[in-house]
Amino acid sequence: MAEPIIERAPGDPRQKKINPGLKFALEMGPLIIFFLVTYKGEWLTALFPVLGEIGKPIFIATAIFMVMSILALAVSWILTRTLALMPLVSGVVVLFFGGLTLWLHDDTFIKMKPTLVYALFGGLLLGGLAFNKALLGYVFDQAFQLDEEGWRKLTFRWGLFFLGCAVLNEIVWRTLGHIYPPDLADKYWAGFKLFGFTALTFLFMLTQMPLIARHSPEEKTEE
Repeated sequence: MAEPIIERAPGDPRQKKINPGLKFALEMGPLIIFFLVTYKGEWLTALFPVLGEIGKPIFIATAIFMVMSILALAVSWILTRTLALMPLVSGVVVLFFGGLTLWLHDDTFIKMKPTLVYALFGGLLLGGLAFNKALLGYVFDQAFQLDEEGWRKLTFRWGLFFLGCAVLNEIVWRTLGHIYPPDLADKYWAGFKLFGFTALTFLFMLTQMPLIARHSPEEKTEE
């Protein structure tokens, strides 16, 4: 039987694992590079003048972001012969909105990309629960194991969190655009996109640890 293109269901012993450090690098690497290029676009253009034809730093960062997203998916495919669901969805959105950004020369589209991704993830998680599918297991299956009730509760909470992040991104980038000059607003938004959402995600994960502990099979076995 041919291997599936999309990763196997959570808990499937046939699912190939990726080193957690490498998995983190593949998921965060393109975002970090987007941030660095947005902040150092002028310096990069001075080194490689041809990049100046793309436009201002955020356009250059968008083009490189698209390339790095494809590269991350390719490395994941080479290592596991499958594509993780969430990075795949995010990659498709990056290519679509990044393409619109460069084609129309309008950074509104790349700034709305996180809004759509978060809203899409939130909708998928909450929608999956309506069909009794706790899709969050596809994201955290390699990090920890939970019983069925635990996955449902955690999926519901993450669904709401993602929807909140979608609203927050819209508020942040639109507000910055009214307060600061365009180039400075781009840099501040790129910084918040990397550090702000990463910090919020980390803090949210910490608040979920009691639920994870209560529904962990290992914890119940020890009790």
